[in-house]
Amino acid sequence: ARARITKAGGECLTFDKLALRSPLGKGTVLLRGPVKAREAERYFGRAPGVPGSHTKQRVRSKGRKFEKARGKRASRGYKA
Repeated sequence: ARARITKAGGECLTFDKLALRSPLGKGTVLLRGPVKAREAERYFGRAPGVPGSHTKQRVRSKGRKFEKARGKRASRGYKA
């Protein structure tokens, strides 16, 4: 993000340098990173397997026997 900001003519400051330059914060924009970017956020939401859900399953292992059989995949008979 820093490269894109400086390329567009802006500049990045640490919070203490910003406070020295502009104590009231006039003419400044504070940016934060994406809040929902954590790996744990993938598991929240509608239940996995529900139509329209993009929630990741909590699976013990990624092997052949673990939640890949009938009822989970259309290619294995049917999908519930």
